[in-house]
Amino acid sequence: MHKIGYLGPEGTFSQQAAQHYCFNKQEAALVSLPSIREVLLSVQRNELDLAVIPFENSLEGSVNIVLDVLAWEVDLLIVDELILPISQTLMVTPGADWERISSVYTHPQSAGQCRLFLETHLPQAKVYLTSSNAEGANQAQMSGRTAGAIGPEAAADKFGLQVVLRNIQDKNNNFTRFVVVGKKSIHLPAGRNKTSIVFSTEHTPGSLACILDIFNLWDINMTKIESRPSRGQLGRYIFFIDIDGHLSNPDVRDALTMVQRKTNFYKFLGSYPMAEID
Repeated sequence: MHKIGYLGPEGTFSQQAAQHYCFNKQEAALVSLPSIREVLLSVQRNELDLAVIPFENSLEGSVNIVLDVLAWEVDLLIVDELILPISQTLMVTPGADWERISSVYTHPQSAGQCRLFLETHLPQAKVYLTSSNAEGANQAQMSGRTAGAIGPEAAADKFGLQVVLRNIQDKNNNFTRFVVVGKKSIHLPAGRNKTSIVFSTEHTPGSLACILDIFNLWDINMTKIESRPSRGQLGRYIFFIDIDGHLSNPDVRDALTMVQRKTNFYKFLGSYPMAEID
């Protein structure tokens, strides 16, 4: 039986994504772990077969811990992706007046997605950032009648909280891209594919532009570029890029070969089917 990990405990958006991914898949057991880093390391250690982890959100951007661990700590591949709509819910201990709560527990991503709501409707509440939304609901339940939590509605059912408001995110077009990570590719090229890499260049004028020109030369569409600190000298960065196409395509393969030659750090992160917004 395949073991598939996700950020727990039960009641997180990551659990919902893992359940969605496993729908109609036989012999799959879901395993919750307390941090995204531990989920990825468990796949690296062969304790899990796959992991379903949040990669980026349409309002808050990328999940930095995922980028950093994939770049520096594990040798894993993105093998699939899925995009899910995210509805943030305000939940409180039963009987509490939500407009008077003094504390709100939630994951940093959810706090960012609801920043305007918190500033406008709960200016008196102190926001406590937690390792997951489910853990936030758990802490709210334990803290007393003045506490609330933000996260998926499933967390309210799990931890005995009362849902008072739904869809409190700052924008309705709130989607999270989850990626499925493993040690080897599990798909042949699909109708539409995506390839992800991370690299660094020499700290010289035009070095990054030279890399980007390679994709232009091979007429390859770049769909994402993001930088993260290189963990070395201040002001030095590594770059994450997504492009359309699969490594099996000759143009993609040739372009990436040229990119690898012109970088001082290069890591292939996978070719996989491109997800559509659900």
